[in-house]
Amino acid sequence: MKHQIIALALTAAAAFSSHVTASAAELELLQPGKLLVATEGTFPPFSMRAADGTLDGLEIRVMKEICQRLDLEYTPVIIKWESLLIGLQADQYDITSDAMDITAERQKQVVFANGWLESGGVVVVAKGSAIRTPADLKGKTVGALASSTFAKIAEDKGATVKGYKAETDGIQDLINGNIDAEITDAIGAGYMIKSANMPLEVLPDFVSHVQKGFAVKKGKPELVKAVNKALADMVADGTYAKLTTDLVGFNPAPKDPIKSIQ
Repeated sequence: MKHQIIALALTAAAAFSSHVTASAAELELLQPGKLLVATEGTFPPFSMRAADGTLDGLEIRVMKEICQRLDLEYTPVIIKWESLLIGLQADQYDITSDAMDITAERQKQVVFANGWLESGGVVVVAKGSAIRTPADLKGKTVGALASSTFAKIAEDKGATVKGYKAETDGIQDLINGNIDAEITDAIGAGYMIKSANMPLEVLPDFVSHVQKGFAVKKGKPELVKAVNKALADMVADGTYAKLTTDLVGFNPAPKDPIKSIQ
């Protein structure tokens, strides 16, 4: 009897092990049982450090929940913005969670899971600034995240662009008077100004409307499909709203998510 129990236990363990391995292979993961996720960790409220040093933020909370629903270990990989897609193509991680806009140009390089958050670009200025509309940016020095869509928008408005590796660096330069304005994400700007009581204001006119997407290297359709299902389920059952609303004051889930293009 004892030998039968041991045999059954070993059989069950082998079956479980092969199930995990098969699932990992089906999801086209780099490491079995883990989802390697690229993030900066420096762009509140999307990604930041909590008081205890752990990662927190909109993208972190949403991606951790996705991992839980896929029965995968959330494994963050901290990387700079300008290297995100390079590292993805080099198989340094499975997916990016960084707050990346879904654009037609980027869709040629990678596959985005369905849009997970809706926001837009805004102009941030010092309180009392003479800049009141995006048109006033012409001839001004405007900060933006390097290699971002915001930098291109600033150029199109006739501004001289100063690029930054982190959004917080640009905001600090604005506070110090080294630039005239900053173009950044509406959600990120509102969070930073409110939480730190900064002497800045967000102009009411959006310069862009965007959806953020989790990027995956082309050729991994099953991973994209699994992420899409987990994301849709958490939006439908109210989990997404619970995870995000306390950070930004509203539910930023897109009403009509941009769909994946394989």
